[in-house]
Amino acid sequence: MRTRGLLDELEIHIAPVVLGAGTRLFDGVSPDLRLEPVRVVDSPKVTHVRYRVK
Repeated sequence: MRTRGLLDELEIHIAPVVLGAGTRLFDGVSPDLRLEPVRVVDSPKVTHVRYRVK
C-alpha cells in the first residue's frame, strides 16, 4: 500500500498494558517509512510520542 504524502505526523499513546500476546504496532509497515521523533511526554502511566514522517 502506498501512503506517501497522506500523513505528516503521527502521535502514539503507549500504556504499559498487555492484552493477550500483545500487538506489534508496525507489523506490515513498509521499511521505507521513516519517522523522526518530535516530542515525547511521559508519566508513570502513559507515554505520548509524536513523530514527523520524513
